[in-house]
Amino acid sequence: MRQHRNVSDLMTTSVVRVRPETGYKDIAGILSDYDISAVPVVDADDRPLGVVSEADLMRKESAHPDPEGLLAAARPSERTRARATATDAAGLMTSPAVVAHPDWTVVEAARVMEEHHVKRLPVVDGIGTLVGIVSRADLLRLFLRKDHAIREEIAGDVLDRTLRISPTEVDVEVADGRVTLHGTVERRSLIPMAKRLCEGVDGVVDVTEDLDYRTADAAPSPERAARR
Repeated sequence: MRQHRNVSDLMTTSVVRVRPETGYKDIAGILSDYDISAVPVVDADDRPLGVVSEADLMRKESAHPDPEGLLAAARPSERTRARATATDAAGLMTSPAVVAHPDWTVVEAARVMEEHHVKRLPVVDGIGTLVGIVSRADLLRLFLRKDHAIREEIAGDVLDRTLRISPTEVDVEVADGRVTLHGTVERRSLIPMAKRLCEGVDGVVDVTEDLDYRTADAAPSPERAARR
């Protein structure tokens, strides 16, 4: 069965980076020149210390008083005030850096992004050196796989070669990443296995099964028991 793509397959390896002493205007220029929305800040050993994003730069701008006096003055925290008055990457960055590793699965990277509310992760090697960056957009590319490619992988790798289920026994339909399995398998225990493996295929959004079985070799799930 084909291996899941991981962070190393999706990350950008040509990473623009800045040092802690890089100034505000230089950072703004780098983001504009490279058409990126954030840049990692690294130390002398190329280890990520944090990330400076457009939002971090805008925080400084939004801290300025309203010249017309129409907006109510905000009461930022001490940390927010410090970052709003910062002039270099060390003060502007969001830190510590939340990082990923090249061998992480897409699921691991997505969960860390969600947990820490970040849109990108610097990727580091075993000694913490920056080797790439992976973004939400990179992860979402998996869901742009064509339906026919998903169907071929499920029918060939998952059902035929892994579970030894003949293509004549189970029909695979894929529409916009949503998979439906129809047919009959030899053993009841193959049904949850097939569903679980299909859910792990890159690009699959959802899996619905309408499968019957010839041999009851395991206790049915509560849902299936209610249906029979």
